[in-house]
Amino acid sequence: MLNFAKSLGDYLLVAIDEDNRVKELKGNLRPINCQEDRQIHLMNLKSVNEVHLFGSEQQLEDIIKQYKPDIMVKGSDYKGKRIVGAEFVKEIVYYDHTGHSTTGIIQRITNR
Repeated sequence: MLNFAKSLGDYLLVAIDEDNRVKELKGNLRPINCQEDRQIHLMNLKSVNEVHLFGSEQQLEDIIKQYKPDIMVKGSDYKGKRIVGAEFVKEIVYYDHTGHSTTGIIQRITNR
């Protein structure tokens, strides 16, 4: 998804949830990797230029307002759903997931 997003422009900003938000959304056993590790891993990808952390929808919206991106890439599972900050971008492009997700990986491991 990140390579796809980068192919749409010359600069890729990635915004990721802080640990406390991931716990809120996904449960006490998440995240698997702490926010610092996730941020470092993302920053070391060739396609990623910058990574920001956010702890609330308002913080995410503030990041989007500040950068005013031309394009926001979201997973296709967001089609028809509310997207935070959508009103501050020129275009939203949906990416069809390939089936790789942390939730899926956790399920495969626990089913072993």
